[in-house]
Amino acid sequence: MSAPHDTVERKGLSPRQRARRSRLIQYAILVLLVAFAAVSADWGQIGTVFFEPKFIEAAFRDGLLSALVKTLEYTAGAFVIGLIGGTLLALMRLSSVGPYRWIATAYIEFFRGLPAIVVFIAFSLLPLAFEGMRIPFDPYGVVWLALGIVAAAYMAEVIRAGIQAVPKGQVEAARSLGMPPGLATRKIVLPQAFRIVLPPLTNDLILLVKDSSLVFIIGTSATAYELTGFGRELANTYANLTPLVTAGFCYLLITLPLGLLVRRLESKAARTR
Repeated sequence: MSAPHDTVERKGLSPRQRARRSRLIQYAILVLLVAFAAVSADWGQIGTVFFEPKFIEAAFRDGLLSALVKTLEYTAGAFVIGLIGGTLLALMRLSSVGPYRWIATAYIEFFRGLPAIVVFIAFSLLPLAFEGMRIPFDPYGVVWLALGIVAAAYMAEVIRAGIQAVPKGQVEAARSLGMPPGLATRKIVLPQAFRIVLPPLTNDLILLVKDSSLVFIIGTSATAYELTGFGRELANTYANLTPLVTAGFCYLLITLPLGLLVRRLESKAARTR
């Protein structure tokens, strides 16, 4: 004679069967939604508006690669400024001197709370407040500073976490060998901290690539267009979104390899723990 709970098991579905049925329902819903989108969409119109070959060719002919290079240049300069500023701010946040901590905290909270576009507008209007003021290497100087000071606020918190993750015993060992605090930080702490925070810093680099699309706010010339500015201008000229979509794919050429790099770094870090 079988037990009562065995009878219940035979009548109902087991947890594994219920999970399988749930997955099948979700797959079915997904397939129906995709099929509905595939049937109801006007693919001819979509191709004409977003993927017209003659406008893709025109984008390459009119300077798409130059805009891609400008995007990389803007991003690289801003990343260097952000990294240097972020490291200084992180050290100030961890300083035993109160005013350093207060200044770093105020900076980080202020610029993390501001949209990057507001910083861009403020930098572009600085000559109105300070007559005769000119930021060198225009437009690079304005772009690097505007993106860099915002990035520094985010990177500071990442680097601070990395510094705090370095075992204190290593610093104490360096100090016991007579190494001054500054030298111990430079030779022992920071190299390890940067190894720890390499994946999140790469994520910050990806965000910078995307934030470089705000450069058009400062009104650069056509020769200084980055990808978004270039795609936007060409889309207005041809009254077609294909150039903008093409520029968008160029962003993916930059960000997808970086995203893959982040995942590999995270896997490597997980294996070494």
